Amino acid sequence: MTDADPGAVLRRSKTIAVVGLSSNPARPSYGVARYLRSQGYRIIPVNPNETEVLGERAYPSVSAIPERVDLVDMFRVSDAAPAVARDAVRAGARALWLQLGIRSDEARRIAQDGGLDYVEDQCHDSLNNCLHGWTSPSISKMRLS
Repeated sequence: MTDADPGAVLRRSKTIAVVGLSSNPARPSYGVARYLRSQGYRIIPVNPNETEVLGERAYPSVSAIPERVDLVDMFRVSDAAPAVARDAVRAGARALWLQLGIRSDEARRIAQDGGLDYVEDQCHDSLNNCLHGWTSPSISKMRLS
């Protein structure tokens, strides 16, 4: 099995569920989500510890979102990836994207067996800049914690 082309995944996506999205502007998840929203993507926060982020209602899980999402973007530790992949499959998402520094063979298998496109260890910010010539703060250099 091979991973999906990241550029194709982004071009096909309109609605992105961001798992682990924090309301803290210093967190990488916040910066990337804000940037993606500025580029026209609809962002849906997924974090059981938040009620609202970036003016959008937060949900405790992807499967709790009352509409289908195109892409599940994960900002959690690698150990959480298999559970997030199962939730993304259950919710009928089209793709799962693990952010920079996150890898999981088990999540890849779950996602691909569930028919989802899969991208890991990549940041949207740097990829969007390459694809579209957009400029933004260098979010891709931030570290996940």
